[in-house]
Amino acid sequence: MINVTLRQLRYFDALAQHGHFGRAADACAVSQPALSMQIRELERAVGGVLIERNARQVTLTTFGEDLLHRVRDILRSVDELGDFARASRDKLAGRLRVGMIPTIAPYLLPKVIETLARLHPELDIHVRETLTPKLIKEVAEGRLDTAIVALPVHEPSLTEVALFSENFLLVRPGEDAKTPVPSAEMLREMRLLLLEEGHCFRDQALSFCNIQSSPPREVLDASSLSTLVQMVGAGIGVTLIPEMAVTVETRSAPVTVSRFKHPQPSRTIGMVWRKTSPLAAQLQQIAEVVSLAARELRTPKQDGAKEPAKRAGRRKVA
Repeated sequence: MINVTLRQLRYFDALAQHGHFGRAADACAVSQPALSMQIRELERAVGGVLIERNARQVTLTTFGEDLLHRVRDILRSVDELGDFARASRDKLAGRLRVGMIPTIAPYLLPKVIETLARLHPELDIHVRETLTPKLIKEVAEGRLDTAIVALPVHEPSLTEVALFSENFLLVRPGEDAKTPVPSAEMLREMRLLLLEEGHCFRDQALSFCNIQSSPPREVLDASSLSTLVQMVGAGIGVTLIPEMAVTVETRSAPVTVSRFKHPQPSRTIGMVWRKTSPLAAQLQQIAEVVSLAARELRTPKQDGAKEPAKRAGRRKVA
């Protein structure tokens, strides 16, 4: 009988995920030599080389790739044992692994954590922020319990629960405050600043402007909404941002924020989790808490948009 431990399997999974001994060791909260030793022990136990080692990165062998699928199935089953135990409790408690996309996390996460901590103090919340494709993959593989993303995700193995919808607002240089709000067709002729490839918000903005997957050269990319807004403030172009980001991202930028005419561009934010998850009932409760947090977050912002422009420095909301 092959003698392997769950620790070895988790270390191997982390190494495959991060592609680097140092980063995998950090993720597992162990020293790099300790992780390396356990990987060698695992290779001896299974009778084959799992990784190709070099100075910069780790590459799985063909045998390692084949084994990884089985290892992740095992780890998912083990985690689900814990999920079954948690599901039997009357209250929400224990570890909750939540993913969020970058155009949501900075704005919604603090309120969600605050609300969950108040209503369910025994929850141990772990948050991962990354792009939608990675989150969906990690939820499907059992490395995350749930993720908060823009819907739909079109993954048959996952349950999707809509939480709320929000509009996209136009951000222009401050001197444009008194000029008419351009239509989607007019935006195609302007220098449009967008998030870089991989962000679903980029695709949604391009769709609103009816720009195909290969946008014109006047479309410029950035890695965050904050960078986009600062670029607009510098007079480089215009951009779209989700409504929940307005207060945070425009408070120190010389920009004006405007709503489009109806129908306004928007997105639906929701939670996803595995259809087979034993925590489905608990995650539905979490979804209700997130919806509550989002409502509380949006209400003061809408009121704040009506305040005199001097409260917002050089920002104006139209």
